Amino acid sequence: MQTQIRLQGTVRKRHYGRGRSLLRKILLPSILLVLAYGFWLSPNVKTIAAGVAIFLFGMLSLEEGFRAFTGGGLERMLRRTTSSTTKSVMFGIVSTTLMQSSSLVSVIAISFLSAGLITLAAGIGIIFGANLGTTTGAWLIAGFGLKVDIAAYAMPLLAFGVILIFQSSKPLKGLGYILAGLGFLFLGIHYMKGGFETFKDTINLAEYAVSGYPGLLLYSAIGIFATVVMQSSHATLVLTITALAAGQITYENALALAIGANVGTTITAILGAMSANEGGKRLAAAHLVFNVVTGIIAIIFIYQLVDLVEGISGFAGIANDDYTLKLAVFHSVFNLIGIIVMLPLLNFMVVKLEKLIPEKQPEVDQPKYLSGSSAEFPGTAVEAVRMETLRVYEAALRIIVDALGMKQTDVLSDVDLEKTVAAQNQIHLFDIDAMYERHIKGIYSAIVAFIGDTTFSRREEQSAELQWLREASTSLVEAVKDTGLLQENLVHFVGSGSPEMREVYDRIRVQLGVIIRDLEEMRTSGGGVMDVLSLDALKLLVDEDQQRINQTMTELIGTRAITPAMGSSLINDSVYAHDIAMNLIEAAQTLFVAEQHDLTQAAHDVVLDKSDLTEIGTQAGQGNSNS
Repeated sequence: MQTQIRLQGTVRKRHYGRGRSLLRKILLPSILLVLAYGFWLSPNVKTIAAGVAIFLFGMLSLEEGFRAFTGGGLERMLRRTTSSTTKSVMFGIVSTTLMQSSSLVSVIAISFLSAGLITLAAGIGIIFGANLGTTTGAWLIAGFGLKVDIAAYAMPLLAFGVILIFQSSKPLKGLGYILAGLGFLFLGIHYMKGGFETFKDTINLAEYAVSGYPGLLLYSAIGIFATVVMQSSHATLVLTITALAAGQITYENALALAIGANVGTTITAILGAMSANEGGKRLAAAHLVFNVVTGIIAIIFIYQLVDLVEGISGFAGIANDDYTLKLAVFHSVFNLIGIIVMLPLLNFMVVKLEKLIPEKQPEVDQPKYLSGSSAEFPGTAVEAVRMETLRVYEAALRIIVDALGMKQTDVLSDVDLEKTVAAQNQIHLFDIDAMYERHIKGIYSAIVAFIGDTTFSRREEQSAELQWLREASTSLVEAVKDTGLLQENLVHFVGSGSPEMREVYDRIRVQLGVIIRDLEEMRTSGGGVMDVLSLDALKLLVDEDQQRINQTMTELIGTRAITPAMGSSLINDSVYAHDIAMNLIEAAQTLFVAEQHDLTQAAHDVVLDKSDLTEIGTQAGQGNSNS
């Protein structure tokens, strides 16, 4: 089925594919030619290139390992730690320090923002913190990686990591990828370090140093290009630090390369935002603005920053000739200055980005949270589907209330619904099909397609939640369709000359209005969380109302107050009303009983099903008859 979400994904993939095609046609052949020339020029280039390749593979393994732990814990922690700008920045610092990948943190932030889990301001705060957190990598490399035989640590990590990767347990497999990733990182640094140390016997790259602002601009551009190609500022920094340690580049040019790496790392966020919604695109734009502004500040005030770094280094006891550690200090200092400069402008950035990248308002409602970006992680995929199902729920309530000939303000207030309904002489036919096509169909189709296309939907623990949410959205669709079947007779008999039929149909309208009112009261009073026992009580109330309507109908037919044809219509419509109410309650049960997985599982285990309700109703009836 060609749903809108697939069409949107196709368009995005085309844009992304065009970019990748351009990369293959221009950049890839150029890179291969440069590598081939370097291999021919000196065998040491092979060592350096292999070191870069191993390092990048280590980064991929490290990211894969951390992705294994994004099934719920990280998502819950992120929601708790982004309630303020300070907490968002701290989360960015800590998470990037632990993962050693600002790119992964950026993708996570875009995914969460696309799923509606965090605000744009919180996402920008995370990006600010990630830029400072990523500087810890330079400290580790300069302070540890170049001063010990790092390859000796790589081999045990690789051995233990590979063993764990082949385990069936997801946490063990994730830990294995992390250990293997660290091992490959250490091994890559070892080869790059050795390659640069022997490379100077063939060519001294320091001879090509450019001083002053021309050098700053040139080497910043080189840093941007290298980071865009490798899509890893860490790899660029490792190359820079190892080359600096071997004396292959000057300290001033190394500073420029670090600035360029900082700007070039935004390419990952930009590529990730191609499959995101407007929120994700805004966050990627904020990332680009922050890094470009920070880079411009660093270039303009480069000599003042160098003096500041000298002062900090002297205070910290860093040797005058330890330029690798001074580079780490510089990397941290100019990112910290960027945060200090940009943090007061955060709210201004939010306002401007929302105006620059406005949310589209289509004639037919389409998904806002379902995207390739929100499907990156199981937790965000579940939350995105939940948010879209909530939109279907709210649209269904509006349509049902309108079709009942009532006002939503009356239903959701303390107004006496019986008096309101009795005061109406007639209700008008409401175009439910058109409203369904406009407000529900596109979102519902997208939910079904998204769950079907999500690769982990059949193998992760979140699959049960996704299936419940799909069932909830299906229940809402059924409620709207049943309302359409009920509406024709409802409009006819409310305006007919039969007071008996008018009274029964008014009772059906009031019953459904009260159910909707009770559901919304439970939702708002519980802060978005409902009590499962209250919903069970509501189901019993619906069954009792239907029994009373059936009893009334039997009495009316027996006294010939209504014709058998009227009674037949009433039977069908009472079933429709019962199903509408039950479908709304079951949808609310999935959406609002509990948001967390363990509580949701428990709620689905204890909730009463139809057989339980029938048994309770039978026992209640027997009790009444005995009394």
